[in-house]
Amino acid sequence: MTVTARQVAERIGAHMGVPPRATTVDGFLAGDPDAPVRGVAVTMMATLDVLQRAAARGLDLVVTHEPLYFDHHGASDEALASDRDPVFAAKSAFVAEHGLVVLHQHDAWHDREPDGIQTGVARALGWLERARAGDHEVYDLPPTTLGALAAHVADALGARALRYVGDPGSPVSVVGMQPGFVGFERNRHLLARPDVDVIVIGEAHEWETGEYAADAVTAGLCAGVVVVGHVPSEQEGMAEYARWLRELVPEVPVELVAAADSFRTLTA
Repeated sequence: MTVTARQVAERIGAHMGVPPRATTVDGFLAGDPDAPVRGVAVTMMATLDVLQRAAARGLDLVVTHEPLYFDHHGASDEALASDRDPVFAAKSAFVAEHGLVVLHQHDAWHDREPDGIQTGVARALGWLERARAGDHEVYDLPPTTLGALAAHVADALGARALRYVGDPGSPVSVVGMQPGFVGFERNRHLLARPDVDVIVIGEAHEWETGEYAADAVTAGLCAGVVVVGHVPSEQEGMAEYARWLRELVPEVPVELVAAADSFRTLTA
């Protein structure tokens, strides 16, 4: 029995458990939604490398958490095409040549209760049962140090370019977590809470969250901030998505095609 990309999207919508937003980025970004699907690649970010690996594995429907062409709302796609941007051209040509269909799944997965990304990341970190009741961004952990916490996060999430602000020996036990990029105001409100020792985030503007964290550490108000990197901070949330989607689409293989952490350090 065959299934089309549109039918997969319809099943997703019917089982997501949350109403669609009035304005959403979720939806098809490329390809023919009525094309039959041979296999589904679930990924955090549909980089060209991910698309190549998906095509090589016969996975022609790519479900991505982040956009295909570098802009969350897709506002720059037309400009990139009209400017004949070489990166856009190479990527779009590959999608067309291999008949890939790309489906954006961002808003609804975040809107689930609990947040689908947060759930997957917490599971990978071993924190799922340590989430504070009624406060899914805060986790009560056994006492540790900032340095040990950062090392655990880097290892569990495969974050090879993780950085942190603060003294590695500082004691921590209450951790706030905000994967991806949520902006300075949300970072600030969580870091400023007197019951939170440190926050773990995907990425942030250094002149905002980074500066605020440095000053908070100097003032003795918190231990600091751990910056994981955007892709590794949400990747396990899409591994969670792949596990969820397999039950909805038994006709074809559903695989996680992990996006690589593109950033390196000098010692990596």
